[in-house]
Amino acid sequence: MKVYKNLYGKIISTENLFEAWNIFKRDKRNRPDVEAFEKNVEYEIFKLGRELRGKQYRHGPYRMFLVHDPKLRRIHKATVRDRVLHHAIFKVLNPIFEPTFIPASFSCRVGKGTHKGVEYLKRTLRTVSKNGTSPCFALKCDVRKFFDSVDHDILLNILEKRVIDPDTRWLIREIIESYEAAGFTRERVKNAPRKGVPIGNLTSQLFANIYMNEFDQFMKHGLRVKQYMRYTDDFVIVSEDQSYLQSLIPKISRFLHIQLALSLHPDKVFIRKYRQGIDFLGYVALWKHIKVRKKTEKRIFRKLRKRVKSFKAGMITEVTLFSSLKSYLGVLSHADAHEVAQELENSFWFWLKE
Repeated sequence: MKVYKNLYGKIISTENLFEAWNIFKRDKRNRPDVEAFEKNVEYEIFKLGRELRGKQYRHGPYRMFLVHDPKLRRIHKATVRDRVLHHAIFKVLNPIFEPTFIPASFSCRVGKGTHKGVEYLKRTLRTVSKNGTSPCFALKCDVRKFFDSVDHDILLNILEKRVIDPDTRWLIREIIESYEAAGFTRERVKNAPRKGVPIGNLTSQLFANIYMNEFDQFMKHGLRVKQYMRYTDDFVIVSEDQSYLQSLIPKISRFLHIQLALSLHPDKVFIRKYRQGIDFLGYVALWKHIKVRKKTEKRIFRKLRKRVKSFKAGMITEVTLFSSLKSYLGVLSHADAHEVAQELENSFWFWLKE
């Protein structure tokens, strides 16, 4: 295993911090906190650099808000300067860990994503079912409260196998331990297992992939599962043998519990026939085509109608409104949903004229 040292200088270099700022600020310049930071950007970046060089940097607090995506999620938003640093860390660490990830890991990676994941599932169903002529089943699982359950010590141990630079280790620990899960302070939980990474951090997306890559490697090399794919904490295994899939569940559960301190969601472990369609990442994959999940379809209509009402009330601009329409049509374009897309456009113009 290749190890890396002398990474800290790369992360905290003025050049890297300014590059991180340029990446971070894309599509965010109209946000008040970003505008305020940009007014004094040179001062802020140089100050951040000084604090990092002197190891006086401390991660700031988070602002928590709720989103429906579609289930209710707690998003923890860091300050602008902390998010710039997250990008700076990501720029240096991601190239180290990215080559270790399996091809069928689709979350938060360049060239991957939800649509590639669903398309991969469709192709897999087609292959295993021999174009719909042979038995084919899919085991679909979800890790229970994944982001809140990531164990800090386990994560740090995984990271520190490759990152041996003590200063970088200090900084990574500062980022990971900045999250106060469930509202507890560090002092109140210091004698208990430290758990949780905030969904809102860019670094959390990388840490999630690094953490679950341990599971990916177990699936591919430990259990030698062939048709396996994952997106964050959701994963699917496809096979022509239903009993084989059933036999994997206790092995999977045991590894997650012992090695990663995680557990499967008891209500989200299913084995389905491929003809029923496999619900994955907001779509339903079949061997011939991809459908939009009914809940996703209803949510799109509901959200777009809400955007139209906001536009009529003067709360959003015409550009924002039409960007929303384009975005939702884009979601539908990745499925066999021409009629749904047409209905959405017709409804949009009808709502505008109401």
